[in-house]
Amino acid sequence: MKRIIRIESEAAEKAADAVRLDFDQRNRRRIVFTTNGGASILLDMARPVHLRDGDMLRLDDDSMVRVEALCEPLIEIAAHSSADLVRISWHLGNRHLPTQLLPGDNGGTLRIRHDHVIAEMVVGLGGHCQPVLAPFDPEGGAYSGTGGHHHGHGHDHEHGHEHGQAHNHAHSHGQEHHAHG
Repeated sequence: MKRIIRIESEAAEKAADAVRLDFDQRNRRRIVFTTNGGASILLDMARPVHLRDGDMLRLDDDSMVRVEALCEPLIEIAAHSSADLVRISWHLGNRHLPTQLLPGDNGGTLRIRHDHVIAEMVVGLGGHCQPVLAPFDPEGGAYSGTGGHHHGHGHDHEHGHEHGQAHNHAHSHGQEHHAHG
């Protein structure tokens, strides 16, 4: 099995193969991928990495494999004003939801994984939700250490709870920080 030795954002050479991955598969430390051509390649890095659509994986035989982000069921969120969008963003962040920021009118739009409960909350806050199928590439967060790119230079950020879709928290931050609804 070939091993991935380096992740390159831009490469002058053409990839010999490609690997199609969803968001979760593109955020790993160690995993075996199967390329479109059927080859098994091993990702084994010291820290988790965030692979983006178009990244090139340099293998130990010096060949290249291109990362292709799979489309996923998402919700695209818009609002009438940038102030409304900021408020919606705060509520999404308060729930630790991975959120992709897209530029545009009225502050742009947001994308989150499809979740009907969160969509109802967004509508209640004055937002507009549109289901879309698109690659998901959310912001890395304050502790990701990405500094603009993404190849595993962050630290482990442990809360003692899972991040994901709508969920309840059994911990306290000294205020009603995680009230849902």
